[in-house]
Amino acid sequence: MARGPEIDIVTLFPELLEPFIKGAVLGAALRDGRVQVRVTDLRAYATDRHRTVDDTPLGGGDGMVLKCEPTVAAIEAVRQPQGRVLVLSPRGRLLDQDLARELALERQLVLVCGRYAGLDERILEETGAEELSIGDYVLSGGEAAALVVTEVVTRLIPGVLGNPSSPERDSFSEGLLEHPQYTRPRVFRGRRAPAVLLSGNHAEIERYRRRESLRLTFERRPDLLECAELGEEDRRVLQELKHERD
Repeated sequence: MARGPEIDIVTLFPELLEPFIKGAVLGAALRDGRVQVRVTDLRAYATDRHRTVDDTPLGGGDGMVLKCEPTVAAIEAVRQPQGRVLVLSPRGRLLDQDLARELALERQLVLVCGRYAGLDERILEETGAEELSIGDYVLSGGEAAALVVTEVVTRLIPGVLGNPSSPERDSFSEGLLEHPQYTRPRVFRGRRAPAVLLSGNHAEIERYRRRESLRLTFERRPDLLECAELGEEDRRVLQELKHERD
């Protein structure tokens, strides 16, 4: 049975993560033993009676900064020899499907959830942690981002999804957005599902879906086309789409 990386999440708010981890696809993967996810309370590594994990920024400024001592101690406590440490941060490398595949091959991922105004830079220097972003926006903390990373990585583990080909058909898997999907009824409030999907001609259905995938990518994320895996037929379709737009 294929297994994914062991995932350790270091956070100030374990209670925010646990319901999500135990539910749906991720919960099933945990029960099957295909993935292990552990949540570590950062405050458990504070050494004073107030369980202090943050302090004001040196040089002044708004907010609070996570301290070196408890954060490094927590990382070192859970990190295995080949573990990869990732701090969720808007400064980090942007998560995409290629990076998700890379992370899914790791032995262990340690996801550190930032809070407040950030964390002491020496935490990164001391642990060799990488910064990872899930988008060009700012969250109140890294918990939601850690759950996104965990979900993205887990669903790439063979056997986690019911249909083995599902990850291959997702948006971004071939550098393109996914084609539109339809189900019953065939007509809803006068809107008909495309007739080709009911034709039983699987070759035509695949051509239709590929064209629609190219169309959506062309219209919404043309930047993806620069790196997408395109054949001669794909390029012909894109030329047609450009002529239609012009």
